Amino acid sequence: MTDTTRVAVLVGSLRADSLNRKLAEILRDEAPAGVELDLISGLEQIPFYNEDLDAGSAPEAAAALRERVAGADRVLAVTPEYNGTMPAVLNNAIDWLSRPYGAGALVGKPFGVIGATPTPYGGKWAHADTARSAGIAGAIVVEDVTVSQPAVEVDPTTDAEVRAKLLDALTRLAEFAPATSAA
Repeated sequence: MTDTTRVAVLVGSLRADSLNRKLAEILRDEAPAGVELDLISGLEQIPFYNEDLDAGSAPEAAAALRERVAGADRVLAVTPEYNGTMPAVLNNAIDWLSRPYGAGALVGKPFGVIGATPTPYGGKWAHADTARSAGIAGAIVVEDVTVSQPAVEVDPTTDAEVRAKLLDALTRLAEFAPATSAA
């Protein structure tokens, strides 16, 4: 048994100077003791989900994504909001992670969603859609691990209160213990 909790991080923005990528990097660098974040890159290289492409063996980029998420103890999506929902690249990653149906890499994984976006709503719709999609894919959505931060009046990368909220969400995700049912 390991003392390290491994968290696979899916960043919903592909932009090089992405605010959410910066937040993910801050969390990686400031993670609590015993928590290790694996920022998964290359989501843009994964083709849109198509069952025909998934017949037999998945494309290399999709197979690599599945392997890294399967090897993690937790999954954290760090995402902005695009047009009132999650970015297509994040939705596509969840689609690939949901297969094979009932046995995908997300099944049984505690899952949280955080992020910031330059709107007054802070990405709450994207975060709700991401959580819903991950839950349908079999993840255990940790409800109190959602931070939807408006980036209108504060810089989430430097604001101490925002950083504390984000680190607290990461800690809660890492410490989450799924309920077990008695036989």
